[in-house]
Amino acid sequence: MSSSEIDPHQLAADLRGALGNLVRHLRTEESVLPQPQAGALGWLVREGPHTTAELADRQNVRHQSMARTVSQLLQAGLITQEPHPTDGRKLVLHATPAGIATLHDQRTRREARLATAIAEQLTPEEQRTLGEALTLVRRITPPPRRL
Repeated sequence: MSSSEIDPHQLAADLRGALGNLVRHLRTEESVLPQPQAGALGWLVREGPHTTAELADRQNVRHQSMARTVSQLLQAGLITQEPHPTDGRKLVLHATPAGIATLHDQRTRREARLATAIAEQLTPEEQRTLGEALTLVRRITPPPRRL
C-alpha cells in the first residue's frame, strides 16, 4: 500500500474513536435522563409501542435490566403501560406527552451545544465538508433493525 492510500481499518478505528468521543462529550451535559432511560424512551417515541422484551432486544440488554429501566420510566410518568391486545401475559409500553417532551428537550439541548461548537470552531468551508461527510457516514450505517 502506498503512502497515499487510505487504510480502511485505520479509518474505521479513527472514525469510531472520534464519534465515541463526540457522543460521550455530548452526554456529559447535565442530563434529565440516564442513557438507558433515554434509549428506551427514544425507541418508544420513534417507533411507537413496544413490550419490555422488545425494548431489551432493541437495546441489546437483558430483560431484567430493561424491566428496571421501564419501572423508572413508569415512576417518572414518562411512559404508560396497557395490556397487550393479543397476549394477556404481556404489557405494551407507550411514551407519554411528558416523556416525549423530556426526550425532545434533552435532544434539543445537546444539538444546540453541538451547533455552537460547529459555528465557533469550524470555518464555513469546514462546515460544508462536515455536511458532505455525513452523507458518507449515512451510506455506511445500516438501518435500525426491525422486530
